[in-house]
Amino acid sequence: MYQICVSGAAKGHSVTEGRELAWAAGAAIANAGYSLLTGATIGLPNYSAEGYKASGGAMSLGISPAASKIEHVHKYRLPLKAYDAILYTGLHYVGRDTLLINSADAVISIGGRLGTLHEFTIAMETNTPIGFLQGAGGVSSEIMDILHAAGESQSENVVFSEDPEDLIKQLTELLNTKHKGYLDLYTEQPISK
Repeated sequence: MYQICVSGAAKGHSVTEGRELAWAAGAAIANAGYSLLTGATIGLPNYSAEGYKASGGAMSLGISPAASKIEHVHKYRLPLKAYDAILYTGLHYVGRDTLLINSADAVISIGGRLGTLHEFTIAMETNTPIGFLQGAGGVSSEIMDILHAAGESQSENVVFSEDPEDLIKQLTELLNTKHKGYLDLYTEQPISK
């Protein structure tokens, strides 16, 4: 079972534009039988977690910038409800982003602002496949220009779609190719007691 991260704006215009897309992305991850990771924040990541749980997803994990549940709720004002578990890192946003992306097999990015751009650059630097769900505006609509400016006009680990199911399909193909010799590790069922 792959672990798919959803990255996206917590606030701003792309949250309004991308709400339904984020929910549908969470549902697509659940329908594929994968686990969901997010930064345990408001906005698009939380909408994806809600879509994931509403579609019967097996495991949603939030990776919080806070050091405790109390800090998560009262200092950062972040949600709890759509997650099966939350890892309280105490790493603030910048450190949390690194742990989040490095814990994911692939990333779906929707809309976004600076934090989403930060998670994208981490994915690029760590060779983590990333798919951009188009239609919410924000950073996701500017990625081709950013790649070009960085001298990376073509990347085999970056895919685009306006359809969450298609994006999951593309990411699955990338992951299956990347992990070709180890697919059994991703299909084994957990040991039950």
